[in-house]
Amino acid sequence: MYEKDYLMRQILQFVEALTKTRIQEERELDPLDSARSIEDAFSRATDLDGPAMLSLAPESMASVLDVSGVEPRIVRYLAHGLLLESVYLQQGGENQLADLRAAQARALASRYGIGLPDDPADFSALESAALRECGQEGR
Repeated sequence: MYEKDYLMRQILQFVEALTKTRIQEERELDPLDSARSIEDAFSRATDLDGPAMLSLAPESMASVLDVSGVEPRIVRYLAHGLLLESVYLQQGGENQLADLRAAQARALASRYGIGLPDDPADFSALESAALRECGQEGR
């Protein structure tokens, strides 16, 4: 029971962090601040050393998450968040880092069999998945 509550809290916190970055974008705030917000949420969601994880090559990141015990249902949100962060980084002129984040997102998606959205700013699939998982957990 506690594990399920913890999982749901992680998912909801990550979706909330992504939503906040969208609000920052709509208010035309610094896209690099939005990127940092996603990195902070990544660290909290994985309970791992976020900066170290985010510095890894894409396949290495996927491997470490796979063996570290990160809940597979969380990885969907992490991959989406990394893809969204790549957009913010590109907007902020950090093209090389943006390419790394997009590649990390694709590596996670490949490793876990997750589909990534065409538009990372579209949260409808994430929100639907979160609602389904909340409904399943509540049963």
